[in-house]
Amino acid sequence: MFWRLLLLLLIALNVGVAGWLAFGRAPHPAPPLTDPGVPELKLLSPQPSASDFPAAHAIRASGQCLRLGPFTTQSGMHQAFNALLPRVPQIQFHHDDVTRSTGWWVYLPAFPTQEEALATARSLAGKGVRDYYVITAGDRQNTVSLGLFHNEENARHRFARIAKLGFKPKLTQRTETLPEYWVDIALPAKPGFDWHDWVKAAAINAAAINCF
Repeated sequence: MFWRLLLLLLIALNVGVAGWLAFGRAPHPAPPLTDPGVPELKLLSPQPSASDFPAAHAIRASGQCLRLGPFTTQSGMHQAFNALLPRVPQIQFHHDDVTRSTGWWVYLPAFPTQEEALATARSLAGKGVRDYYVITAGDRQNTVSLGLFHNEENARHRFARIAKLGFKPKLTQRTETLPEYWVDIALPAKPGFDWHDWVKAAAINAAAINCF
């Protein structure tokens, strides 16, 4: 009987110790979120999304559009584009390849040999023609050049004079293909906008176009 009571007492003590170990310890305090003396930050509202911000370029359009140009250099076009970009509701640029006249050329077509070309040059000199040049190399070899002219009327006058001397000159317009650059803008609805305030390149014109 005595041993049975002792066994029950030991079991009760073990159960008590186990319960104290599981539930009787005080929890450790959590570490502070901030350093001592620094107030804790509180989130007052959720973080805004990109849709909560106004558009960065919300300029109302007037429904009128212009094409500015031509700009003769790409850098000049880019300067105008960058100056107008934050001030108009829409903008774009492009370029076209155009053929321009660079003047007029009067000449005698290429002769079969250089000797014939030089002989004709001496004949020209004998008739009072001083302004000529015999081309001795390249695609125009053995051609006798009689002058380059910016003005068509002067070129035709030279042509007529050489023809009267008994020669058979040719008159050709000289051309080259060059790029032209343009900037298209939609005008803002707010009155008072003048593109001249931002585009300083010389000889730039504006023409109305259909809006893009």
